[in-house]
Amino acid sequence: MLLVGASAIYKGLDYQVGTLTRMGPGYFPVAVGSVLAAMGVLILLGARRQVPAGAAKRHAPEWRGWLCIILASIAFVVLGHYGGLVPATFGVVFIAALGDRQNSLRSALLLAVAMVAVSVIVFSWALQLQLPLFRWG
Repeated sequence: MLLVGASAIYKGLDYQVGTLTRMGPGYFPVAVGSVLAAMGVLILLGARRQVPAGAAKRHAPEWRGWLCIILASIAFVVLGHYGGLVPATFGVVFIAALGDRQNSLRSALLLAVAMVAVSVIVFSWALQLQLPLFRWG
């Protein structure tokens, strides 16, 4: 997070930043990059404080979680392009929820249905984005 935030600040400074009352095109990337970098520093400091010296345990990588996150991202791109907002949202939430070993199929299904309802209300109704709810082909 620290590196991504620092790179956003670096690239944002290529544009005119401006002031709070007269924002330039570089203001938003610099502001978001600053917040992201600050959060990265806080996470780094918190992690250093919580682990006593010599007490760190090694855990095996959580391959199921990694695989589900990667597959959910791919599913969102494919389903968003060929299926629309509803199938893409359902797919990404359902697959990502299966990455947590404590989730059951039922809880992943309920979470996916709830997030589809929220995304339709927020993105289609409230924000009126031009992303179709369903697209065939």
